[in-house]
Amino acid sequence: MNNSFQALMNRKNEIMKKSVGIDYDKYEYDGIGFDYEYMMNDQGYDLETVKQIQLENMVGNTPLVELKNITKYARKYAKKGYGARIFLKDEAANISGSFKARRAALAVNKAKALGYKGVIAATSGNYGAAVAALAAKAGLKCIIVQETFDSRNVSQPEIAEKARKCEAFGAEVIQLSVGPELFYTFLRLLEDTGYFNASLYSPYGIMGIETLGHEIAHEVKQLTGKYPEAVIVTNAGGGNLTGTARGLKSAGALNTKIIAASVNLYGLHMASDVDFNKKSFTTGHTGFGIPFATLPDRSDVPRSAARPLRYMDQYVMVNQGSVFFMTQALALLEGMERGPAGNTSLAAAFSLAQEMKEDEIIVVQETEYTGAGKHLLPQISFAKKNGIKILFGNPLDEVPGKNIIFPKDGSYLKHSEIHMDDLRKTYLKKFKNINLTQKDFDFLSEELNITKEKIINLLG
Repeated sequence: MNNSFQALMNRKNEIMKKSVGIDYDKYEYDGIGFDYEYMMNDQGYDLETVKQIQLENMVGNTPLVELKNITKYARKYAKKGYGARIFLKDEAANISGSFKARRAALAVNKAKALGYKGVIAATSGNYGAAVAALAAKAGLKCIIVQETFDSRNVSQPEIAEKARKCEAFGAEVIQLSVGPELFYTFLRLLEDTGYFNASLYSPYGIMGIETLGHEIAHEVKQLTGKYPEAVIVTNAGGGNLTGTARGLKSAGALNTKIIAASVNLYGLHMASDVDFNKKSFTTGHTGFGIPFATLPDRSDVPRSAARPLRYMDQYVMVNQGSVFFMTQALALLEGMERGPAGNTSLAAAFSLAQEMKEDEIIVVQETEYTGAGKHLLPQISFAKKNGIKILFGNPLDEVPGKNIIFPKDGSYLKHSEIHMDDLRKTYLKKFKNINLTQKDFDFLSEELNITKEKIINLLG
């Protein structure tokens, strides 16, 4: 068989379909769209079944914690009567230390049910650790493919830590340099081994997170008598936000605002060898969050089940220094030492809460484990070694790849906005020269959560 790069890319849809056990063709419309809900509902799982699978695998039912001290700290900088109550869903309590275990539990269950001998995932780490842990419980082989090095053979401390955790659960970790070799190697392994593609972007990868949104809705209502006004989600590939939003809505929290938060890494190209080690965050940043929002089907399955623009009400950014600041604040004020990704949404929540009334509730939707390379100190040390200046001042002045600016104090920690219509315009660019049918407009209205008239306006 011809295994040249181009030949393998020509077989990619065939390989991906075979490796995930889904016939994506059956969901396609004539034209540009596909039946998203049919795809999601056609996989043989309902919410109660997913909950039971997760329960049997030490996943889910994680603590919901009110961050009273951080709320008090936010109110210090808010005007009178403002400063929403901040709650945190502590997903570090899951079997592998992050919410990704919810996704992995379902993917591994499906792989086992379909008779696959092993599972493969391409991931920077947290999901890899989750897949490895759940595969170990299920008695399946596991391979994790990880983008690790730049051309100097230098890897980030966070990525190295995640690889260690994957290997601790018995996974084989294949580490590659930044570039197109990741997807090529991933496809080769799927084809050569016949293993299951434990994709983050399959319906299984999204349905597993619906339980998280469902739990948040019920637990907040039980504690406070109402659903939260806002839930804030660290956004990268979009699956975290999609699954959480779907779970909230299925529980009845129809008016809860869904807010995405990413670390601002504008100006750094994620596929650039030069830029690879100039960032201090391997996920939860704009380098993933924006491309996957505006082109969701760039994933490792023919149709991604992560469709964040269907559910996103607001998109905000915080800088790297602010996330490190809140990581330390969480430890010092609440006694909770947690990893970097969830603290992205916590930093945004700290700022957003000051714009909300005291009787309103904002929920930070997840945490993750920390330790070794995921801790803020090795990350800061690594940044210094790569020529990044560490400063104190106004975080909004931070230039990714040049410096990391810590807030002088909590009053300086502010978020910035990504305009939703800018994202929608980028999504629509590829359809500018296409004669769209009514069916196409119906699909785009669902995809972008706007009317046909607004789509026509954005297309210009």
